[in-house]
Parts: sequence; structure tokens; C-alpha cells
Amino acid sequence: MKKIGIVVFGAGRWGTNLIRIFWEHPNAHLVGVVDPHPECLATVQERFVLNGVVLATDWESLRAHPEIEAVAIATPAVTHYHLIADALRQGYHVLAEKPLTLDVAECLELCQIAEQEKRQLMVDHTYLFHPAVKRGKEVVQSGCLGELRYGYAARTHLGPVRYDVDAMWDLAIHDIAIFNNWLEQLPVQVQAVGRVWLPRDGEMGRDKGDKGDKGDKGDKGDKGDKGDEENISNNQKQITNNQQQTTNSQQPLADLVQVTLTYANGFQAFIHLCWLNPDKQRRLTIVGEQGSLIFNEMDTQEPLSIQRGYLEQQGNQFTPTGQSREVFAIESTPPLGLVCDRFLHNIRTAQPSNLSSGWVGAQLVKILTCLSQSLQQGGHPITVR
Repeated sequence: MKKIGIVVFGAGRWGTNLIRIFWEHPNAHLVGVVDPHPECLATVQERFVLNGVVLATDWESLRAHPEIEAVAIATPAVTHYHLIADALRQGYHVLAEKPLTLDVAECLELCQIAEQEKRQLMVDHTYLFHPAVKRGKEVVQSGCLGELRYGYAARTHLGPVRYDVDAMWDLAIHDIAIFNNWLEQLPVQVQAVGRVWLPRDGEMGRDKGDKGDKGDKGDKGDKGDKGDEENISNNQKQITNNQQQTTNSQQPLADLVQVTLTYANGFQAFIHLCWLNPDKQRRLTIVGEQGSLIFNEMDTQEPLSIQRGYLEQQGNQFTPTGQSREVFAIESTPPLGLVCDRFLHNIRTAQPSNLSSGWVGAQLVKILTCLSQSLQQGGHPITVR
């Protein structure tokens, strides 16, 4: 079977993960890595000994390489639209880091280009491929939790703090994607409120009620070192610089955000997001009348479980009874590897990924945009149309 030739854009923290996977993958041929920083290219070369792989600081020197069939983009989200559109029109399949772009109209346009060019456009919403999340959806859809009452999630830690986007754009996309996936629904109304404590440009300890969609135009993707912090070409670099100047002028950025998602059937999910909390949490729960389904990523041995129990009324008193815990056996397969497997499979079969297609990515960007509007308006409910 012929291997699929692929180029990775960005040799930072997340890009390095993609480089490793495609370099080692039996069905992939890593043709090249593009990053504007020679030192980042040198680092991945030293780490992986990429014999035969083209290491380039500019996409122009590589874009017409005859062995390229696909690209994986792990650059700041502000660069995504131009890079993805160019790659699709060049005839390449695209795997993009989340979010797809920072603008709903751009997302929809990219999806349309992909369909017109008959190319795969997939977004790396890694959690949707996590074995525990996959099993969790089966549990929810089986009806064993009874009537679903509400859900909640917490994603907290000490940093990494962003200077271009708030905690909501940086963190919320994961939990929103999981709730949507488990419920097989999209929220019809959203709300967000937040707080600021970290000093930026003299701002500190203010209520977060005046920050919204203008401030979510920076990079909401995963970033580690400076290999993921700039563009691939001089033209795109200027776009990024202009965009960062815009976002930096829109201080303050919320360090804490509380999100509410309301679905058509009345189900509500509450998400707590903070990068100023030493209690690291990666936890999501759906509460039903027959028990609570818990996905706790920090518990690597037992990440998915059901807590059961109910209240028995005795006169004017309610007594807990029937309490038990059921733990699900979950494979320990790294989800990013599954993302890459699916991308290569979709190219081979010419079938799109319904789980994490460009259209799914566009839906999530629309929800985040509405949440930004709510945050800007001090928590006013926003209808998702």
C-alpha cells in the first residue's frame, strides 16, 4: 500500500507531536516540516533524526513537491484560514488544529472549498477520539442514566496563561465538543461571565463584562514554544502581527470564565474554566435520574465511571441510598494517534470524518463566538442560530 505523503506546518509543542506520529506511522510518508524558525527545525531533526525529510522555513520552497498529498497545520489559529484555503486549492487534504479558524464565515468557506475540491478537511478535536469519550457517548445514548438532568465540567490549572485570548477560547472548546457529542445536540442558547485577576496593562481584579468577540481574534490553538507562535510566510506574518495588535488592545482577558450551555430539550451544561487555579482538573459529568456519568481525565486508571444512588424520602427527611460505583474498562490508546489514523483512513477511502469534520469545527467556532458576545454583554443570554 502506497504511503500518503504529508507535510507538517509548525514545529512547536503540538506540531512536534504530529511530526512524531506521522514520522513513525506505517501508512504515512513525512515529506517535510515547515517552520519559520531554523532552531525549531534543528530541534526536531535532532530529536527524531528525520533522514530524507525536507526541513523548510518557507512553504513556497516545498508546496509543489510531487510527493505531497496532505498537510497538517499546527500553527496559530489566526493563520489557519489562509494556509488551509491555499492547501485545499493546491489539491491537498488538510488536518487542522483546533479551532478551525477564528471566524464562522471563514470556517464555512473552507468547508465549501474542501467539498468543491473533493478534499478532506478534518479538525483535530482530540477529545472526540479519546476512548473514554467514545465509550461515554455509548453510555449516554443507551439511556441507562435515565432522564438527563444537567451536566458540568471543570478545566483548571496554573496556566499556561495567554496574552492574546481569554481562558474561555483557550479551554472551553474541549468540553463543549464532548457535551455536543454525548448529547448528539447543539446548544440553542449560551451565556458566559468571567473575572480578571492577572495584571495586564494595569488591569487587575475587574469583573469580566466588557470583553467579547473582538478579543477572541487571537490564537486559540495549542502553543508551546515559539515554533507555534508565528506564521509560515512573510505575508501571513504581517496578518498575524496586525491581528495580535488588535487583540492586545482589547484588555483585559478573563482568567476565569463560567459558561452555560442550554440545549433544545432544556438540558443545561455548566463549564468552569480557569488558568489561575492550582487545583488541576479535567473533569466532565452528566447527571441523570439513574446516576452520574463521570469522565475524569486526571484518573488515568479509571477515567470513566458511573456513580449511582438516590434519595429516599422518609417523612420530611431525604436519605441517600443505593449508592454504588461502576467503572468502565478503557483502552489506553493515545487519542492524537487515533486522530491521525482517521485522517489517513479518510484520505484513503475518500470518506469525510463526521466525528470531527470541518463542519463540526465550524459549529464549535459559532458557539464560541456567541459565548464571546455574552461575555462582552456581562452574561446576557445569546441565541445560537
